Amino acid sequence: MTTKFAPLKNDTFLRALLRQPTEYTPVWLMRQAGRYLPEYRATRARAGSFLGLAKNPDYATEVTLQPLDRFPLDAAILFSDILTVPDAMGLGLYFADGEGPKFERPLRDEAAVMALQAPDLGALQYVYDAVTQIRVELNGRVPLIGFSGSPWTLACYMVEGGGSDDFHRVKTMLYDRPDLMHRILAINATAVAGYLNAQIAAGAQAVMIFDSWGGALADGAYQKFSLDYMRQVVQQLHLEQDGVRIPCIAFTKGGGLWLEQIADIGVDAVGLDWTVNLGRARALVGDRVALQGNLDPVALFAKPEQIRAEVLAALTSFGAPSAGTGHVFNLGHGISQFTQPEAVAVMVDAVHEISRAQR
Repeated sequence: MTTKFAPLKNDTFLRALLRQPTEYTPVWLMRQAGRYLPEYRATRARAGSFLGLAKNPDYATEVTLQPLDRFPLDAAILFSDILTVPDAMGLGLYFADGEGPKFERPLRDEAAVMALQAPDLGALQYVYDAVTQIRVELNGRVPLIGFSGSPWTLACYMVEGGGSDDFHRVKTMLYDRPDLMHRILAINATAVAGYLNAQIAAGAQAVMIFDSWGGALADGAYQKFSLDYMRQVVQQLHLEQDGVRIPCIAFTKGGGLWLEQIADIGVDAVGLDWTVNLGRARALVGDRVALQGNLDPVALFAKPEQIRAEVLAALTSFGAPSAGTGHVFNLGHGISQFTQPEAVAVMVDAVHEISRAQR
């Protein structure tokens, strides 16, 4: 990486992930650049399609920065999609109106699985170009997060051919032909690690693994088919760039049962969905990892005073910071497209104000 980046002016997010003292609890939002912002919708209309937006570094930079221009957030997250990696494998990603992402060539039989190859990560240069451009445009304002889907979550889309309510196809393959599932997951793990390393080289200052569908697995299956492959990814990451530590976050939606096990795969922080009690989670993981989360996104539809009360409850549940612990405030999953931006402003201000007062 030859680009010279500006010094970081606000490193609160990174310090919290590394369990170092902070003056307040940092905050960012999953899907913070998205349809709830009118400026995002305007840029999306100019781009012509979601993929036109995600694959154009200029547009991706523009929408990544939009929430930071509205709210005093403590991190930016690359605007992209978790399905860029299987798209680069030649599965034919497209977006159907009102139906979300789909693949033209899903992995439905042994022949398709055996033909699967690790992607040419150079095909994702548009992502790395966006990372570098965003980092330059941020000018040191806040850190930039890179991300990928987990091997299991990517496999869900690759086998199902799109989203699913019951994951019937992918889980049937898991039970009937675990050899095929392990082949997909091994290829995905190698690809995800390489993809995240390329984002780090391009300028990402933290990385996050989104295991959106890990919670669909039974206990026992989760460890073999999701957790073990996330561990493989983390083991391959280059978590230092130019002498600076790059923190890594893992988030399994529905993973409350396995918090201690997730904390042991080598990550710096564990993301929590809204079903998890922050104080109990802190007691379970101790000083092994920082925690990220976990306000229910629907709380942002409440009145301002109730939003503040929910923020206070979450911060109080985590408790006063102490040496070797860290907390990054976030939602328990992505923000709803129907959220009012004014509600986000209330939440962000409340996190900063209340957490300062608690120190």
